[in-house]
Amino acid sequence: MQGADNGTAGELIGEGLRIGIVRARFNDSITSELAKACLAELERLEVEDSEIRHVSVPGALEIPLALKAMAASGDFDALIALGCVIRGETYHFELVANECAAGITRVVLDHQVPVANAVLTVENEAQAWARAEHKGRDAARVAVEMANLLEDLS
Repeated sequence: MQGADNGTAGELIGEGLRIGIVRARFNDSITSELAKACLAELERLEVEDSEIRHVSVPGALEIPLALKAMAASGDFDALIALGCVIRGETYHFELVANECAAGITRVVLDHQVPVANAVLTVENEAQAWARAEHKGRDAARVAVEMANLLEDLS
């Protein structure tokens, strides 16, 4: 069985997987770094470039709708959400962070398609930069691992 190993992450097999990526353009330099690291890791995991669909949306609140459209298409084995929400002086941070996360979870449960959530929710830009590369790579690994797992379970 591909990727099976009794509950722990085994060899990640990206070959043959179709991956969709939705990246928010708000905080563009940070989300671009997330995307760069994510795409590099997908390549390392042998996901073919031709099997990756990468789209962008204005901000984090728009991520779930694009993910929902991708999930509903049935064209993807896993999806990846990339974004960055930095705390400001108002309640807006909580609203955006919470609603984005809730929307992503709803897509996962409604469509039974794994979504790797790499929407950073941080206190400041320095925290975002400290996490961007790692979280981008991690999102790629989570997407491939969950696609492998769902294939094994079906």
